[in-house]
Order: sequence, then structure tokens, then C-alpha cells
Amino acid sequence: MLLSERQNQILSRARSAGKVGVDELAAQFSVSPQTIRKDLNDLCEAKLLTRIHGGAMLPGGTENLEYEARRQIAATEKQAIGAAAAALIPNGSSLFINIGTTTEAVGEALTRHRDLMVITNNINVANRLRLVDTVEVVIAGGVVRASDGGIVGEAAVDFIRQFKVDYAVIGTSAIDADGALLDYDLREVKVTQAIIANARHVILVADATKFERAAPVRIANLSQVHTFITDRCESDSLRDMIRQAGVSLVETAS
Repeated sequence: MLLSERQNQILSRARSAGKVGVDELAAQFSVSPQTIRKDLNDLCEAKLLTRIHGGAMLPGGTENLEYEARRQIAATEKQAIGAAAAALIPNGSSLFINIGTTTEAVGEALTRHRDLMVITNNINVANRLRLVDTVEVVIAGGVVRASDGGIVGEAAVDFIRQFKVDYAVIGTSAIDADGALLDYDLREVKVTQAIIANARHVILVADATKFERAAPVRIANLSQVHTFITDRCESDSLRDMIRQAGVSLVETAS
């Protein structure tokens, strides 16, 4: 589903407060409670919120959002992040692209590049870039995750380790206050770790909502990437850590 401007604002308010109420939202937007209930029902059907008495709240922190729902979160920000990442990758490069809706935005932005070799465990990226005559797509083997078309497992890890590429474009499900990059699926994490280990320059792409989420499995730390592209980073402590680690921070909203 495509979210309306009001639904995006409701979702943003829920992220800030943890939950939202029908009456307060009706007053804020000067609409009827019935209109707000419909908005909340739509957001809950998309699994962006969970219904509670009198309103709605964010889903549980360890619950990974369904793929189509995740695609709608910060969609405009992801598009800008994707364009910024693609601008850093010259024609004639080799690169990894891993699983994620933000990395898919990078793949979309690369469609005008020439003479790329793209190795990916993301079926959606492969399916888009295979249509570009000047891009060679190499896809990893392994278990295909039904929820999002990600390829995971030891076979994918072994496949990735056969390459040494110029760039890696990686995403993450959450970024902790200490800079830890986190995900939900240990199998996916192992593939991403292999990608990081076999790229000369690692580009992390993640919108600001990832600072508000939690996930149980550690991928790496922000200090282990070379470039971090996000729409905004409002944490002074993270900015200090990024600067001290020599990581290049690109904020597309600034």
C-alpha cells in the first residue's frame, strides 16, 4: 500500500511516542475518529502498527516487518540514499549488494551505470539489473527466503568468499546506540559478514528509522564500514564515533 501524508505522520508520531490514540489524532488532524480508525486499520493491515484499545502501537521490537510494509517506510528517503550511494560507484566497478529495501534503491539507481559486475544475494536486485545490458549480474546460490527474495545460508557464504570486489553496498535492520549493526536472521548476517570481509570499500545505507529499531543478531559495527549514507544522524555520540573511526558520513537530508 502507498501511505497518505496523514498516515505517514501518524506512523512518525507512533515511532516517537511508541503508541498513538484515536482521539488525540482526530484532534490533531481535525478529522473524525472514524477517519483515524480507518487510517490505523490500514497501517495495521500493512503490519506497520499493532491495534490496541483506543489506538495503535509499534510492533514488537524483534518482529521483522513484512517486505511490502518495509518498502513503504521512508520510501522517499531510501530513494535519495540510493542515488547518493550510486554516485559513489564509478563505471567499470565490481560490487556486492546484499538484502534490503534500501539496497534495492541503490540497485535501481545503478541502472544507468556501465560495465558493472554486480554480485548479489538479493533476487529483487538481480531481477532489476539483469535488464541492463551494460551490467553483469552474478547471483549467489543458497536458500531463498520466501518473505523477501533474499538468498541465505552457508552455500551463499561460500559463494561470496570466491570474490574480492571494489565496493560492497550493505543494509541493516537496526543500528544500536553503540554503533552495532543488527539484524534478525543469523543466516543473513553470516552472508553480510562475508560481503564486508571481501570488499575494498564498504558502503552502509540505512535511513534514520533504523536508529529507532532493535534486532538480536550483530553484523558488525559502524566503525567497520568506510562510508555511511543516511538521511540524517541526530546522535552526537554516534557522529563522534563515526568521525573518530574515519568513516565518511553522508546525510542526504542536509
